[in-house]
Amino acid sequence: MQQNTSYSPWLHRVARLTAGATFLLIVIGGIVTSTDSGLAVPDWPTTFGYNMFLYPLSEMVGGILYEHSHRLMGSLVGMLTIALFVLILVRDSRKWLKWLGLAALIAVIVQGVLGGLRVTQINLNFAIVHACLAQAFFALLCGIAWFASRDWWQDRSTTIGETARKLRRLSLITTCLIYVQLIFGAILRHTGSRLDAHLLFAFLVALHIFLLARRILTVDSEAGGIGQSMPLLLLGLLVVQLILGTGAFFAKLTAFGETFATALTVTITTAHVAVGALMLVSSFVLTLKIYRFTDASTLVDVRTEQSQQLTVDSP
Repeated sequence: MQQNTSYSPWLHRVARLTAGATFLLIVIGGIVTSTDSGLAVPDWPTTFGYNMFLYPLSEMVGGILYEHSHRLMGSLVGMLTIALFVLILVRDSRKWLKWLGLAALIAVIVQGVLGGLRVTQINLNFAIVHACLAQAFFALLCGIAWFASRDWWQDRSTTIGETARKLRRLSLITTCLIYVQLIFGAILRHTGSRLDAHLLFAFLVALHIFLLARRILTVDSEAGGIGQSMPLLLLGLLVVQLILGTGAFFAKLTAFGETFATALTVTITTAHVAVGALMLVSSFVLTLKIYRFTDASTLVDVRTEQSQQLTVDSP
């Protein structure tokens, strides 16, 4: 295996740190929504008239604690994203990665503004878009982290015939379905509507993850660059997500949920959001790996080759 000397350990570390901080931000955001704390702080960018970073810790209680913590964590993610972009400019020569770094920087700015507008305009549409963009931003950061990893630089591309075409298409469709599922999940959490679409896409996501994992595990000996760990991780996350989704359904949408402790309901619904985010980035990075480590430039259908060979050999 050959490795490119352009690999930067510090760039990789900062990319991973930024992605990790973003995941924590999504978790805190899930707590804010689950506890209905989105408007606990009525002003923005100040906090009850204070500079955001000077608000007294003694006043951070109840919903204010969740909402203000979300703002502070968002600021940290913003600063980390700036640092990541600067490192990409300084330490990496790939122009397309610089553009991705710029896209991440723009996205985190837009995300901050959307969060503020959600408060000042008291508009649920901003909250839904804010939630959906958060998932896409997290996926983008995880993609950048993988592009900056030593794994990306390893030369282990292999041609696996028609299987490459099917893997690429199936992985891309799976990732898109997961993201659409997260969009309907955000709509359901904020408005209580579109449960039908949420359940439909849950079925489609489960089906496609199963098909994708089975195909990768079947051809793993031929596509060594992809590996077995990520499809197995995706399957595991799917099982956990289905359990959490069932729990969230009973906790929030049925009378049975009234018997749940508030802390349990918040934990289930927030975990449901967090695992959904992990499913999206796992499928997204898996798709990137499939595109990176399979060579589709010389796709050949084995069945066609065999048919042609039989035609030649027949008397």
